[in-house]
Amino acid sequence: MRERLLIVEDDAVIGAGLVTALEANGYIVEWATSGADALSRCDSCVPDLVLLDLGLPDSDGTEVCRRLRGMAPETRIVVLTARREEIDVILALESGADDYLTKPFRLAELLARLRAHLRRSRPSEGTPDQLLVRDLSIDVAARRVTVGRDEVELRPKEFDLLALLAVEAGRVVTRERIMADVWDEHWFGSTKTLDTHISALRRKLDGTGAPSRITTLRGVGYRLETE
Repeated sequence: MRERLLIVEDDAVIGAGLVTALEANGYIVEWATSGADALSRCDSCVPDLVLLDLGLPDSDGTEVCRRLRGMAPETRIVVLTARREEIDVILALESGADDYLTKPFRLAELLARLRAHLRRSRPSEGTPDQLLVRDLSIDVAARRVTVGRDEVELRPKEFDLLALLAVEAGRVVTRERIMADVWDEHWFGSTKTLDTHISALRRKLDGTGAPSRITTLRGVGYRLETE
């Protein structure tokens, strides 16, 4: 089935170029030129992925990202932005984006990232339907996570990341493997995306004042603790 993409971009040249390139690669593409237009389109038909510019004429892109995430929890959101400061990247990711790409960008890189994000999440052969680590339960098929009796809402990449750590619970998973398995083996970008997703997982899984379930091994990777 052809994936549906929503481009949110007020620059006519960039927007038209993206529509042409993405339609040529087999995607169904809609184009919104403002935050309000994007939210309206998403409300009527939820896309598989959103390409979101942060510099919109009627609203800040990070707020649009936050609202889109609330409307469409399973939709992948990739930010396309001219903003290069680290704080802008972090704010975009914490607002619900799965990834970011700075302008100007290469079409080949954009297409590679789209394919990585749109790849259907299927359990690997031999992966259990249920993963249990202490009071953390992961229903792989239903993509649901509970801590004790409380369900935890995770974004798509947060779930994929947690599931990988849970399969290897008690063992270190290297940053390189995480980027290859959860994002893409030919990843082009910074691993700041990974750091931000780990931080989000910790906030959602750990109780106030409790030790983190996820241990950082600086320069190596991460480990989901079993005790």
